[in-house]
Amino acid sequence: MRTTIKENRARLNMTQEDLANRVGVRRETIVFLERGKYNPSLRLAHDVAKALDSKIDDLFFFDDELKEDGAFKKK
Repeated sequence: MRTTIKENRARLNMTQEDLANRVGVRRETIVFLERGKYNPSLRLAHDVAKALDSKIDDLFFFDDELKEDGAFKKK
């Protein structure tokens, strides 16, 4: 799984710690989410999306949703 959490967080000038505090998790959880090393629960995905003023579909992608150039396919 890949995410755009880091890009969305940067857009809002939010640190990993800021995001972690907003969704009630440890900073390490955000690190693992951004690296695609942790699959979030639906509740956590919802809370992260809400904190980043985004939709879940705009934050999380599976590898089969990538184009050959690495860009995300439009949904």
